[in-house]
Amino acid sequence: MPTRLLSSSRNPARANVALGPDITLLRGRVHEACGPARRTFALWLASQTQGPVLWISPTWWSERLNPDGIMGFADPARFLFATPERVEDLLWATEEALRTGTIPLVITDLPDAPGLTPVRRLHLAAETPRPAPLGLLLTPEDGGAQGVETRWHMAPAHQDQASHWHLERRRARSLPPQSWTATQTRRQGGLELRPA
Repeated sequence: MPTRLLSSSRNPARANVALGPDITLLRGRVHEACGPARRTFALWLASQTQGPVLWISPTWWSERLNPDGIMGFADPARFLFATPERVEDLLWATEEALRTGTIPLVITDLPDAPGLTPVRRLHLAAETPRPAPLGLLLTPEDGGAQGVETRWHMAPAHQDQASHWHLERRRARSLPPQSWTATQTRRQGGLELRPA
């Protein structure tokens, strides 16, 4: 007679990643971050997860993440970088990484927002493995990827010596739009939120 290690009432493949009291991102789905501080949002998300992080970005971009900047949020040793040469390969690499399930967080820095069909393929790839990974698409300006689970916009709002950001939830399947002020109070400790 087989023995269950996990009760059916708790599904670890669907565990949320909590960034704050009203901010959760569902695993097994693909989310979008846009705006000038979208990479800060991605690093914040990485700080709230465990295990390796795969960061996919185009090879032709000259800008790269600096380990000193990563260290403010997470251990740089957790990050693996892939730099495909073609735009099509960015989404292909993301889909394959999500499908394997060996990397809990896959972040893809895109030059433009993808359409509905590629995003749907990414959702299907993320749903397959157990435990399910989480996918994050970084898109320029105001984003606009179709079919994403949630869309977040983050912009700097620094004051004096403190690091502040303005965070907006612009799209979610079951939650209304909302905005917060995020403040970094300590290194690798995440961000503290208060309603904007």
